[in-house]
Order: sequence, then C-alpha cells, then structure tokens
Amino acid sequence: MLAPAGAVAGADVRGGAPGTLGTDALRPGMLVQEAHAILLTGGSAFGLDAAAGVMAHLEQGGHGLAIGPVRVPIVAGAVIFDLLTSDASARPGAAAGTAACRAATREPAVGAVGAGTGATVAKAAGAAGTAPGGFGLAGARAGDATVAAAMVANGVGGVWDDERHTWIAPLAGWDHASGLMPGANTTIGVVVTDARLTKEQANRVATVAHDGIARAVRPAHTRYDGDTMFCLATGAVDAPADAVEAVAAQVVAAAIAAGVRAAGAA
Repeated sequence: MLAPAGAVAGADVRGGAPGTLGTDALRPGMLVQEAHAILLTGGSAFGLDAAAGVMAHLEQGGHGLAIGPVRVPIVAGAVIFDLLTSDASARPGAAAGTAACRAATREPAVGAVGAGTGATVAKAAGAAGTAPGGFGLAGARAGDATVAAAMVANGVGGVWDDERHTWIAPLAGWDHASGLMPGANTTIGVVVTDARLTKEQANRVATVAHDGIARAVRPAHTRYDGDTMFCLATGAVDAPADAVEAVAAQVVAAAIAAGVRAAGAA
C-alpha cells in the first residue's frame, strides 16, 4: 500500500507470534506521524527484505520524511509464515518489493496471489483440514469517507463469512496432538481511508480492525498467530472517527472472506 505523499498511520499487533517492521514508530507519542507505505508479504522474517525495495522506489521518487537535506521513506510492514507450503527458499526480496510498487497502479488481484500465494487457514485440526488462505479486498462508506481493507489470511482458525453467515473454510476441531508450531500462522492487513484522522485515531482504527479478524477467523489471536493490523488515513475528507472504526471491522471481515473464497477454499 503506497502513500507517497504520506498518510497518518497507526498499527496494532495481536497474537503471540508476530513478524513486523516499523510498528513502534507508528505508536502514539512517537516522532513519526505519517507512513509512506505498508508492506504485506510472505516469506516469514526473510520476506521483510522486500521493504528495502519499497524504500528504494519511494526514495527515487523523492518521497519520505524530510530530515535536513535527506528524505527517509517510512515503511512499516508485517509477514506471514508460508515457508512450509512449497519451496522454503522462495522468498520476497528487495526486487520483489520494487516490482510490487511499480505494479501498484493496476487493479490488484485477489486469492492465492501476492502475499497470499502460500497462505493457508483452518490448520488447528491438522493437515487434513487445512484449506487455502489468500489475499482479499473489501470496502464500504463511513459517512463521506471510504474505508477499505486489504487482508492476508494465514491463520490457525477456520474462516467464517460474517456477511453470508456461512463457513468458507470450517475448522473441524482442534487436534492438540497435531504439532502446531507457534509462529507458523497469522492474519495481517491494512485499513486505508480517505478520512481525516489524528495519529491516535489511526491507531484506534487499527485496534478496532482486529474485531474484524475475530469475526472472520475462529479462533483468532492465538499464541500460534501474529495478527497485525495497520491503518493509513490520507485526510482528504472529514468523517466521524467512530464511524470509520465500525466500518473498519466490517470491511476487514469481508476482505478475509473474499480472499479465502477467491483462493478456492469454498
């Protein structure tokens, strides 16, 4: 998610096994007020290398936080663990980050693509119940503002479609002998809005957005997951912050369902 001119940013990390970059800078009270990109990637911690390519792309365009004569792009991000899905050496790097930036103007695909390529869900019952995860998008209005979510579903839990009231990838049960590995799962995403928010409000939106994960991923926020949400607010229109929060949870749940459905779990 690119915001070359900068967007007020917030983040909230849940679950017991997160893999993140730059989230401390987005907390209230820190110097940084805006981010220029949010990276969602696969490849576990190795995939955070893609941020270097995102920073290089932004730097070449003259974007970033001005510190004297230097501009430093503020890039935060989160990863999913997908190294056991296929080739563990296939990981996004700096070149992939740059390529993603150059392709960001086109309509993004959904399903088992991008950061959702190796994602899986419904893993608590063991390998027999595992279903494809994926990358999904959803959006809705909050007064005069638009609120959209981009989500990567790779959680332990099953996936429930909160709008259609049906399972997409049901969780057959929790097999406590299945050998679940902490850190091998997570649901990550970003809520983007054109509403005018303060940094504190953006962090609050990221917090409430986790309610959307809990609506769609059951169970969510386990010790085996590293659920992480970001918020970017461009500030183009005025809208009630509480309305943005409520819609954020709604579109997060819808985006998770859309991504898993598109990946073929239905």
